[in-house]
Amino acid sequence: MDAAQLRPLSVGEMLDLAIKIYRERFRPMTKAVVVVVAPVAVLTALVQLSLSPSKPGDIFGPVDATGQPTVDSGEIWTLVAGFLAVGLLSYIAAQLATATSFKLVAGAYLDEPPDWQESLRYAVTRLWSLVWLTVVFGFLLVVGFVACLVPGIYLYVAWSVAVPALLLEDVRGWKALKRSKELVTGRWWPVLGAIVLSMILAGIVQGVFSGLLLAVVGNSDNGVVNAAAGAIANTAASMLTTPFAAAVIMVVYFDLRVRKEGFDLELLAQRVGVELPPGAIRPASPGPGQWPPTNQPPGRPGQPDGPASGGSAPPFWPPPPGWRPDA
Repeated sequence: MDAAQLRPLSVGEMLDLAIKIYRERFRPMTKAVVVVVAPVAVLTALVQLSLSPSKPGDIFGPVDATGQPTVDSGEIWTLVAGFLAVGLLSYIAAQLATATSFKLVAGAYLDEPPDWQESLRYAVTRLWSLVWLTVVFGFLLVVGFVACLVPGIYLYVAWSVAVPALLLEDVRGWKALKRSKELVTGRWWPVLGAIVLSMILAGIVQGVFSGLLLAVVGNSDNGVVNAAAGAIANTAASMLTTPFAAAVIMVVYFDLRVRKEGFDLELLAQRVGVELPPGAIRPASPGPGQWPPTNQPPGRPGQPDGPASGGSAPPFWPPPPGWRPDA
């Protein structure tokens, strides 16, 4: 990881870093997504072919005395059960693919080798916590959107880094949502900007690929061809967009921790074998003689009035590169 990226970033810089990580770890992330998503996509296509009625009589029985066709309830319940099953599998596969991508992106910060198999095993160990978190997230989000559109949008952004918090800090359920909100507070608009721009970029890529696939397949009346095309399109879309979305959210998460907590940049820099950039912020909870202090005089935000515990004040704020308080 470049030392210049171990600092608070603008929205454009966050997207640029996410794209860089996405390109550097594209192969392991796409491998993990394909391994998880492709089998479910194939199974979905097979279920679709086996359960979809080929003609109305497969569901509707003989016409009754009123002239209306009777309904085969057994056939309908079979359809419902089949599609619910593949829907549940698709949901679990999506969570695994997302968590694996998050782990691979986090590994880029810590200079870990891009081992998609190890990342997938890590995601599996967090699967049920992840499923529970997304269920709570989804339910409360629906409530927010039903109450009013604005609360729903606010909660979506406020809870956007809950999954990274779960995976890297082992906070689960409601605590992960609360942790995400604490990090996003004060940075809601930049986080919204990063999310919206990433959605636009991902949507463009997905739209172009889907359009090319539809142009090749055309309006085929062959159910097998359509099912195969759908499976390929779903797998490719997940392969291209899931790692990118994970990269953006993970970069946002680290940026929030740097800004809010003075994320331990020195330790992180040692892990990745780089030096701290000039003006990088210090870790949170400074020890004796360390900087910055928490007390600030009124009317001068960001300008401390003295060292936290001993030492001397810098000539100006932020301190010049290489400045350290006296012990």
